[in-house]
Amino acid sequence: MLVLSRKLNQSIIINDDVEIMILDTQGDQVKLGIKAPRNVKIFRKEIYEEIQKENIAALKTPAIKLQDVSKLLNKKEG
Repeated sequence: MLVLSRKLNQSIIINDDVEIMILDTQGDQVKLGIKAPRNVKIFRKEIYEEIQKENIAALKTPAIKLQDVSKLLNKKEG
């Protein structure tokens, strides 16, 4: 892990196109500003972990066969 010290209004650059700037500090909180291309996904870690859990749960859901879906649709039409 790279550990850096930054002061208010100082930045770090990641991969030529992501800039993280220190906007404010209050007590034990730090407010960050992130400039990145729109295609770069940025999540708080706790949200990212929840997304990963949901994706894993979705993979464990039994698959539905196409012919079963067809039967259900035909029942609704009739």
